[in-house]
Amino acid sequence: MEPTLIQNLGTLFMLVILQAVLGFDNLLYISLESKNAPEDRRSYVRKVGIGLAIFLRIALLFVLLKLIDLFQGKLFEINLGKIFSGDFNGHSLIVLAGGAFIIYTAIKEIWHMIALEEDESSKKGRQKSTGQVIFMIIIMNLVFSFDSILSAIALTDVLWVMATAIIIGGLLMIFLADKISDFLSKNRMYEVLGLFILFLVGIMLVTEGGHLAHIKIWGTPVEQMSKSTFYFILIILILTDVAQGRYQRNLVKIKEQERRKKQEQAQDQA
Repeated sequence: MEPTLIQNLGTLFMLVILQAVLGFDNLLYISLESKNAPEDRRSYVRKVGIGLAIFLRIALLFVLLKLIDLFQGKLFEINLGKIFSGDFNGHSLIVLAGGAFIIYTAIKEIWHMIALEEDESSKKGRQKSTGQVIFMIIIMNLVFSFDSILSAIALTDVLWVMATAIIIGGLLMIFLADKISDFLSKNRMYEVLGLFILFLVGIMLVTEGGHLAHIKIWGTPVEQMSKSTFYFILIILILTDVAQGRYQRNLVKIKEQERRKKQEQAQDQA
């Protein structure tokens, strides 16, 4: 039986919510990656990158609908006895590669952030062209989109519902990308938190890819990090960062009070 219009609209609402929930980590990556572009082009690369990714997501939707067996079917296997084994398909390879790249990106940015000194030539060397940043945003957007598209296919087989959800989700990302980037630029202390969340996203994708590929290391299967576990750790990281920030502000106030007392005592003695 064909679903009614009301049922399709209900499914569309669910898919938009799903896009929003699954798109948070994508938005974080886009905000951090766009910092590598020239400052006056950052908003442009975010909008163009996400806009092009919307069209490519719809194209990916068509591809997955036609070739889903190819992405889910086994491509090859590796068996090194108890040391390492796995059955790899297209989906697992894409998720594993995306997760590994995000972990590399997060570690690289954290390393640059904690470096004691960074001259202007080093900063310029890290800066990418507008085209390079847009390309990376599109590629990683497609990596992140696999879960949401496969979830959409599981919920409905009505093409216009899935395509509309992708478009609405993309427009929401365009609207929110500048706001998140502006927040991070005005609150530089949260950049470290953002990078560690990005690192956590990479781990989540790697474990998902390992689970899809049935990877076993020393006989122990790789278990996928659930979304609930991810959001629980995310909440703990945010609460820890907030508590640490308040504690540091209190320490600054105490030191300022001690400094004023010493100045008053010195003035009284004089």
